[in-house]
Amino acid sequence: MKHFKREDGQSCVQLERTYPHPIERVWKAVTQPSELAHWFPSRMEITDGRIRFFGDPNIGQDTFGEVLENNPPRCLRFTWGNSELHFELETLGDSSTRFVLTQVLAHENESARNAAGWQICLQGLDRKLTGESAHRLWDEYYHGYIEKGVPSGAPIPGKPQT
Repeated sequence: MKHFKREDGQSCVQLERTYPHPIERVWKAVTQPSELAHWFPSRMEITDGRIRFFGDPNIGQDTFGEVLENNPPRCLRFTWGNSELHFELETLGDSSTRFVLTQVLAHENESARNAAGWQICLQGLDRKLTGESAHRLWDEYYHGYIEKGVPSGAPIPGKPQT
């Protein structure tokens, strides 16, 4: 996981994976609703440049985003709530694919919480694409990021505020 600030000062978290599959297969896994159901925290439908998010137990209602860039099979960028998500794919020389997920955050203190959540989500994508089983818990990632000094403090859905 990488935490950084863009030139405009917005905080970002970025996670990267490499899969032993052609770019078209990974693109399908990160953009098709039936594939997203295995790893993305919300159901998602893309229609006419808009995205509808639904079925997320932490939100409880449909929300909408805007497609900022859609360049299959290399890049999908869109808004989600007050943040942006970027899915970027690159073919590597050995016919595998690098997948980079970047979230541009609304608030810096969301960094550790969101990075830990994406780690858990990407475990689902890992299992879908590679069959690997990863059993690290969200709390382990979250507290590990805090120990590394990644900004934190944002409310965590389902946990009492301290």
